[in-house]
Amino acid sequence: MKNIKIIEVPSEIGAGTRGASLGIEAIKIASLDFMSSFFIHFPSEKIPHENKLLYEPIESPYAKRIKGVLQMYEKISKAVQDSTRQGFFPVVISGDHSNSGGTIAGIKAAKPASKLGVIWIDAHSDLHTPYTTPSGNLHGMPLAAALAEDNLESAVHELDDETIDCWNRLKNVGNVSPKVLPEDVVFIALRDYEKEERALIEKYGIRVISVKEVRNKGVENVFKSVNRYLSDCTDIYVSFDVDSLDSSISKGTGTPVGNGLREREAEDLVSKLMQNRKVCCLEITEVNPTLDKENLMAEIAFNILQRSVNVLMMS
Repeated sequence: MKNIKIIEVPSEIGAGTRGASLGIEAIKIASLDFMSSFFIHFPSEKIPHENKLLYEPIESPYAKRIKGVLQMYEKISKAVQDSTRQGFFPVVISGDHSNSGGTIAGIKAAKPASKLGVIWIDAHSDLHTPYTTPSGNLHGMPLAAALAEDNLESAVHELDDETIDCWNRLKNVGNVSPKVLPEDVVFIALRDYEKEERALIEKYGIRVISVKEVRNKGVENVFKSVNRYLSDCTDIYVSFDVDSLDSSISKGTGTPVGNGLREREAEDLVSKLMQNRKVCCLEITEVNPTLDKENLMAEIAFNILQRSVNVLMMS
């Protein structure tokens, strides 16, 4: 039985749409609506955020609020590192997906010798860098930061020295860089990404499992396939962005995309992945209740969270 610790990260400074910082409370409200006592069963830690930066001028158009994101990386990294070293399994519930870079840094800080695999369940690859970003939003860059990837071959922007310095510091949080190798990344439900990100996926041959493949092969076979692919890894981090779900049900997120996973498919998939004893951390991110009706997105996220944690408790 794993000792679960909930790490709450209500930061949304990496996103382009406001409201993801409210996602954690929305998920808690969903648990109350289901008359669940889930959140009183586990120790929790709330990470102080830097959302005040949303009201301040943007310094770098190609890496918006990167100084604040760097601070969040360091705070999240310490919380995940400490929790892991204390014998907890960290379950991170975060606002926007930029926070996952801090989670990965914390895992590596706690286990510097580990070969870390990443299962990225998301409509987007989040492989942009300040050199390639079309938006400047850091929630499109955490995986590139973990890979220590600049993607200069696809660069479309020239950066000022301060942005370059902040980006390099972001990649090096935890004093390990890269934290993950491309061959240890698996995308699931990926379907919306730019040519600059595609170039990296093709360059490194990163494994992509489409929604169609999940549907045709079934969750059990996908689970076995992922386990085989990441068999050399000593630890695995699972990151679940709710926009991996189809846009017909993922209205409560900032970047919904069609042709995504169905609710039951996502629930079966994430909970199944928790059966792999190498999984050392789960993150659920990008719930934005300000875009939702009747808190549906948070309810779906809570169902996935609760079932996954129940599997962890039994493993």
